[in-house]
Amino acid sequence: MPRPIILASASAIRGTLLTNAGLAIEQQDARVDEEALREGLAAEEAPPRDVADALAEAKARKISLRHPAAMVIGCDQVLEFGKKIMTKPADPDAARAQLRALRGQTHRLLSAAVIYEDGQPVWRHVGQVRLTMRSFSDAYLEDYVTRNWDSIRHSVGAYKLEEEGVRLFAAVQGDYFTTLGLPLIEMLNFLSIRGDIAA
Repeated sequence: MPRPIILASASAIRGTLLTNAGLAIEQQDARVDEEALREGLAAEEAPPRDVADALAEAKARKISLRHPAAMVIGCDQVLEFGKKIMTKPADPDAARAQLRALRGQTHRLLSAAVIYEDGQPVWRHVGQVRLTMRSFSDAYLEDYVTRNWDSIRHSVGAYKLEEEGVRLFAAVQGDYFTTLGLPLIEMLNFLSIRGDIAA
């Protein structure tokens, strides 16, 4: 009998991606203290890739310890810009400041996924995408944040590529699913090879 699959996240887009790919999943918010984890890793001067991986693992581990018989998927996304990490904006002013900093520049999104079973990691991957924002006007920036604040406040960098945020960009190099926060192709390949899903 296949293991039940739990996504250790309340993310609607990640849940939709997995469901649309034909996986029957349950979602549980892991509720880890991401800020404390980030601060600890920053104190150790951990690279952004390791930060994304560690956060994804913390979520998977927490839910796996509660549900050892399940396959638990933990995910996290980090925005790296100028060797620093941007987090979700606290308010509309912070969103405007983030977007002004990114305007006309290139940044990286690092999307990590870790799969746990029986309280142990069995697979991990960190996907990377390079994104270049166009030089949009201050007027468009203001209107964009005003129209989209309720949605973009949940996203690192204050944009969602699957929504109006796509209009902020001049170029995107990399996998679309990774941009949305989940290295889906790599994960599905692993599950197919291992026999967890039909190949």
